[in-house]
Amino acid sequence: MAEQIKSAPRIIRREEVKYKTGLPTSTIYERVKAGTFPIPIRLGVGAKATGWVEAEVDLWISEQINNRDRVAG
Repeated sequence: MAEQIKSAPRIIRREEVKYKTGLPTSTIYERVKAGTFPIPIRLGVGAKATGWVEAEVDLWISEQINNRDRVAG
C-alpha cells in the first residue's frame, strides 16, 4: 500500500487572517498578546514578515463557534 503523504502546514499572512476571522489588525495583535489568539511565526531569520499556521487559526474559529453554541444551547 502506498504511504500517505502529509501536506505541510499552510502559512497565511495577516490579510488572510483578517479575512477569515473578521478581526481588525489591532484586535488580532491584542488577542495574541493576551494569549487568546494563535501566535504568528517569523518567516525568516531577522525578517519582519510573519504569518500564522492556518490550522491554528481555523481551530480558533471553531472554538469561537463552540463557545457560542454552549452559551446559546
